[in-house]
Amino acid sequence: MPSVTVRVPAKVNVALSVGPRRPDGFHDLATVFHAVSLYDEVVARSAEDFSVTAEGVGSEQVPRDDSNLAMQAARTLAAYSGVTSGAGLHIRKEIPVAAGMAGGSADAAAALVACDALWGTGLGRPELAILAARVGSDVPFALMGGTALGTGRGERLTPAMVGGVFHWVLAMSDQGLAAPAVYAKLDELRSNRTILAPGVAPDVLAALRAADARALGRLLENDLQEAACALAPELTAILEAGRGLGALGAIVSGSGPTCAFLVRDVEHGIDLAIGLSSARLAADVRRVTGPVSGPRIVG
Repeated sequence: MPSVTVRVPAKVNVALSVGPRRPDGFHDLATVFHAVSLYDEVVARSAEDFSVTAEGVGSEQVPRDDSNLAMQAARTLAAYSGVTSGAGLHIRKEIPVAAGMAGGSADAAAALVACDALWGTGLGRPELAILAARVGSDVPFALMGGTALGTGRGERLTPAMVGGVFHWVLAMSDQGLAAPAVYAKLDELRSNRTILAPGVAPDVLAALRAADARALGRLLENDLQEAACALAPELTAILEAGRGLGALGAIVSGSGPTCAFLVRDVEHGIDLAIGLSSARLAADVRRVTGPVSGPRIVG
């Protein structure tokens, strides 16, 4: 097989609760991942060694060395399966880099699926999910897609039932935020507060099951939002602008800086996207829907 192309979606965190910093430096999380219709593509080709190239949105920021999660995923699969050849990975970016939408994790999940097909290793998704967790905390959900409750560091997943389609408008920045910096800022801001164990309100899952966009909009919550806005104060203006334009809910996605706005329907999304674009507060504005399925082979 000369090459395999896999398409993989971005995610937003509908809810993200962050526990206290653990001795190992990580934080326990409780979050609701929600895959949305903004996609990267990863092309895997047979090669003697491993390499990464990239094109598209923010491609100049994509690492070309072993720090790249897609390359790590391919190497992890090769070692696990006893494959001795390599893979040339080419990433076509639509998901911004360091945007709180798990673009790097999505590319890693796509690399697992692409290389599994390229090499004929024949692993099922449950086995690939074990490898995904070794690569990164968000990679198991990127491999799953849909909507899911994540616990631990986000790698322990329980699928969540969603009763319909939700419409979102994304306001994206051309300047990324590094997740470690956002978590460090959160720890600083909460240094004198009592931090409870993380949890997701049952009402969030109920609103998803009922496809109740108005209820879900009122329940959007992200513990990292305060820290992200402290590091990038312009996010506060973007969130306020979206609310002023009638968004049902507004939230920083993950560690940011992407802001996600929940809207009623297609028409509402068009109006809000036009308003945000006219305000010129964000580098790019996109309309997406969710949930969508995880990575799939398209070529």
